[in-house]
Amino acid sequence: MTKSAKTVEEAIKEALKELRLENDEVEIEVLEEGSKGFFGIVGTKNAKVRVTEKVVPVKRASRILQQIFSYMDLEVEINISECEEFTKFDLTGPDLGILIGRRGDTLDSLQYYINLAANKKTEKRVKFIIDVEGYRQRRHETLNRLALKLADKAKRKGRNVVLEPMNPHERRVIHTALQNHKEVFTYSEGEEPYRKIIISPKK
Repeated sequence: MTKSAKTVEEAIKEALKELRLENDEVEIEVLEEGSKGFFGIVGTKNAKVRVTEKVVPVKRASRILQQIFSYMDLEVEINISECEEFTKFDLTGPDLGILIGRRGDTLDSLQYYINLAANKKTEKRVKFIIDVEGYRQRRHETLNRLALKLADKAKRKGRNVVLEPMNPHERRVIHTALQNHKEVFTYSEGEEPYRKIIISPKK
């Protein structure tokens, strides 16, 4: 953003306010120092600065989330944990079911968007995982139980059991849960977003 004001300091302050950024999140280039002119009346010239956001994916992701929650009028606490493989945002607060959606659809969409937006124009991508009050772990455990239950059904009845369509992450949980099962095997068929898992008894 390029901004003009009476002084360099004022121009920077206005740019930061409009961008909703702090000094340590930007690079500042002074294009024109500005001048008071003759007796502060004739020939006055505004200062001009160019303020560019530093590409820090984690800070950008956090800021975007905060803006989204502000628009939705939600009180959300963001706890950030980082490891080599990914950065995780654990969200806590009242009435956050709206962020999860039906079987995590809204949460998955939010996570997908944050990964795109926060990594825009970055040299090294950061993978973001977003969770709401431990939902993903609970869902993981639910899917594991479902996989074992339906595997038993396929084994007892001797025929395929077809699951409802799931996203790639949830399908991976089912496949992993049954990959070493002695009496059934799994495979996927169909096109996204209707791709589904089939649990089939081994012959």
